[in-house]
Amino acid sequence: MHDTIRNQFEQDGYVVLEDFLRPAECDELKTAGLELTNHLPDGEHRAIFSTTDKNQLKDEYFLNSNDKISYFFESDALGPDGKLKVDPSVSLNKVGHALHLLDPIFRCYTYSERVRAACAQLGLRDPAVVQSMYIYKNPGVGGEVVAHQDATYLHTEPIPPVGFWIALDDATIENGCLWMARGSHKSGVHRRLKRTGGDPALDYDRPAPIYPQSSFTPVPVSRGTCVLIHGHVVHKSAHNKSDKSRHAYTFHVVERDNNTYSTENWLQEGENAPFLNIYTTPQIV
Repeated sequence: MHDTIRNQFEQDGYVVLEDFLRPAECDELKTAGLELTNHLPDGEHRAIFSTTDKNQLKDEYFLNSNDKISYFFESDALGPDGKLKVDPSVSLNKVGHALHLLDPIFRCYTYSERVRAACAQLGLRDPAVVQSMYIYKNPGVGGEVVAHQDATYLHTEPIPPVGFWIALDDATIENGCLWMARGSHKSGVHRRLKRTGGDPALDYDRPAPIYPQSSFTPVPVSRGTCVLIHGHVVHKSAHNKSDKSRHAYTFHVVERDNNTYSTENWLQEGENAPFLNIYTTPQIV
């Protein structure tokens, strides 16, 4: 089984692990995600998350979210005055990036035996979690995530990061499931987002690549499924135009053994945001 998962991961750039979580566990995480919407920041501190808007590159709220639970709204959820146009419960794009450290429920699932087993099956020796996000992809307002590689944002070498993407709702073509460019991880890192030390604080080192639509395969999955994502595989998801939500919990793991985490990445380890080993970190503190 170990060899099968590792071989498929290295061949395709992703692996689908069905029934990673039980229905009741999905419900518990989804309830925790919805509970976060009861604590939204006021209008002056409402940050929009968009993969197409360059304002993100100089947003201090985003840059300082490595050790906090920070809230990022959908662009379609806010008016020009920053006021909500939709119900608060469906206004968010995501919450990140330290849920795995600061929220007891998300911490429990992040440092679980199942996650440890998956890391072991991939052959990781010293895996550590560097960031986590609750993704809402709400009906009607859930925005597009453009084609990208995770290593653009979290660059490590020679061993790339691994994404754990866990569906808390059924993810369908209609509500914005993942689309994968199978095998694209074999072509290296196409673009990097780097700290500049100036203004903007972050910038890309080259223009966005153009990927043909024919490269992508939809990966619809049932809730409770975990998709393991190679840091170099190109993937995306479409706007949610359906009336069904597509909640997911995702976090990224990096190998710390004989591997370098770039000092130019936007997200850096900090006193209040340590990169903790999955094998040895307790689920509860």
